[in-house]
Amino acid sequence: MTPKIGFLGLGTMGAPMAINLLNAGYALNVWNRSAEAAQPLAEQGATVTSTPAQAAQDADILISMLADDHAVEDVMLTQGALEALKPGALHINMATISIALAEQLTAQHQTAQVGYIAAPVLGRVDVATAGQLNIFAAGAPQLLAQAQPLFDILGQTTWHFGDTPAQANAVKLGANFMIASAINTMGEASALTQGYGIDKKAFIDLITSTLFAAPVYKGYGQAIAEDRFEPPGFKLALGHKDVRLALEAAEQARVPMPQASLLKDNGLDALAHGDGTLDWAALATVAYRRAGQR
Repeated sequence: MTPKIGFLGLGTMGAPMAINLLNAGYALNVWNRSAEAAQPLAEQGATVTSTPAQAAQDADILISMLADDHAVEDVMLTQGALEALKPGALHINMATISIALAEQLTAQHQTAQVGYIAAPVLGRVDVATAGQLNIFAAGAPQLLAQAQPLFDILGQTTWHFGDTPAQANAVKLGANFMIASAINTMGEASALTQGYGIDKKAFIDLITSTLFAAPVYKGYGQAIAEDRFEPPGFKLALGHKDVRLALEAAEQARVPMPQASLLKDNGLDALAHGDGTLDWAALATVAYRRAGQR
């Protein structure tokens, strides 16, 4: 029997994910904070609800793809989506959230007799559209098995990281910390070479074709080389939030992360200069600004 699906959050990533589920034949009840974002989904057959609780009501599986801790707490708890889920339903939280909130949600879902797994994703909008995300999943094995048919539609690979949902969130925070590190490193290194008259694009083309020919370096490097920070595939403000959450998680686990502290300060520098709505690649411009190159 095909499960009834509720989907919360139709932003940059959520919308293509929901469309892929519709295209695979699932019936969706969807909700988004700004109703106009739901219109393309309605045109493809989704039922648009006016509240998160309505999308959750009668759902066998609820997927949420929300921006941050505040949005998840507001939608799931304050606006009653968790309360609306029937006992035995499953909530798949695909947002990047703090370890503290992941642990809180795990306990609250258990009290409500609702299954809960964390499944944050790796990939930008084009990857989500193609259904080629990497999905980091953690939770009870039987719940992960229940979710796998949906993961097979949304992603190319599902990586299992334990029985505790927060473990998947820790992996995602670690991965995003490394992305921030790569962007910042490219900014500082290219600022150094620009200081000696080397064209930024030539340097980044060299590095991303040889020593660092990896997706993160190539993708963000191209944006840095071309000063192409709009439209954002992932906003700098959200990347800064993830670095901050990584530091909080590190403190909780007594893990020193001095480089993350530097990245947090550089992110604050970018935010102070009004770059929060630009693509995360714009973090590299902090180095140019400090070097008098911008």
